[in-house]
Amino acid sequence: MFGVFDKWYKRKFSDPNAMMLLMLIIVTTVILLVWGGILMPVIVAAVIAYLLDWPVTRLHNKGLNRTLATAITLIIFLLVSILLLVGLVPVISKQSVNLVQELPLIWDSAQKWLASLPQRYPDVIQVDYIKNTMESINERLVGIGQQVISFSVSSIANLAALLIYMILVPLMIFFMLKDKELFLQSISNILPKERRLITQVGEEMNLQIANYIRGKVIEIVIVGGVTSAAFAFMDLRYSLLLGVLVGFSVLIPFIGAAVVTIPVAMVALFQFGVSSEFWYIMLVYMIIQALDGNLIVPVLFSEAVSLHPLYIIIAVLVFGGMWGLWGVFFAIPLATLVKAVITAWSSPIQQKATEQEVVSHAVSEQ
Repeated sequence: MFGVFDKWYKRKFSDPNAMMLLMLIIVTTVILLVWGGILMPVIVAAVIAYLLDWPVTRLHNKGLNRTLATAITLIIFLLVSILLLVGLVPVISKQSVNLVQELPLIWDSAQKWLASLPQRYPDVIQVDYIKNTMESINERLVGIGQQVISFSVSSIANLAALLIYMILVPLMIFFMLKDKELFLQSISNILPKERRLITQVGEEMNLQIANYIRGKVIEIVIVGGVTSAAFAFMDLRYSLLLGVLVGFSVLIPFIGAAVVTIPVAMVALFQFGVSSEFWYIMLVYMIIQALDGNLIVPVLFSEAVSLHPLYIIIAVLVFGGMWGLWGVFFAIPLATLVKAVITAWSSPIQQKATEQEVVSHAVSEQ
């Protein structure tokens, strides 16, 4: 048993480059797990900097000074963000409040519909089963309501920190974009000399993460905007709120679309009942989801490394459990990172280098 493990260890980690890559992954993971909350503004700034690096580079290549290109891009980004917040947040907030106020009516209608099922299907559904189910759901809803209230109270305490982040994050984004080469050179100086595999994985992941962030933001805007417009055209209530939910549901592959279907169906069913309008809305919603999965995603992420759906679901569960929303957002690039690391360790170049070092070590001993 130990002999098999020893052979595997020598084959994978006798190369100093492989060992340095492993040490870097361990150190980075420990830092994120221990100080992830403190470093969250830095991570957010890095994500946005990745998103804005492409226009800054394009402006710089056209002859603009890097500082000026960074300032122009950041100002446009902040103005667009402020306009979206001013235009969308009040409407979304109002629709959210109205929906929360109507939730008891929606749930009351649902309970009446459930209570009528035993009369319609007496041989299939029992009255006691419906009562027990509704009591269990009511208890769960009370618990969820208490959690929402406690979350709202605790979020007030974080308002000051949020205001600080609104000042610090744009400043960090500016300096990350302006002095990009300087920071990359500083990171390169810190890394050990045995960094061939680190460089190989880093170059691959730099392109993958940048493409993923830009593609995911574009996907959210397209899906959310089209859904909101379609629901508004079909006169569905809370169209903007539901469109935003559908847009952000693309952050969680496979699972997000299934979960957000519930509020869409509930609102449509409460407003129109089991009618043709309800089925038209669900049909349009399914068409949007189909176009997202079969057209938008292949076009935006054509350069992404293909991953099996099972690996994506596992990555969402693991990284989402570790880092919450940001873990879910970066589940696919992190899974791609794991795949790139495994590929680098198993690549013929790495194996050849390992074999050469083992042979040279044996010769020197003789």
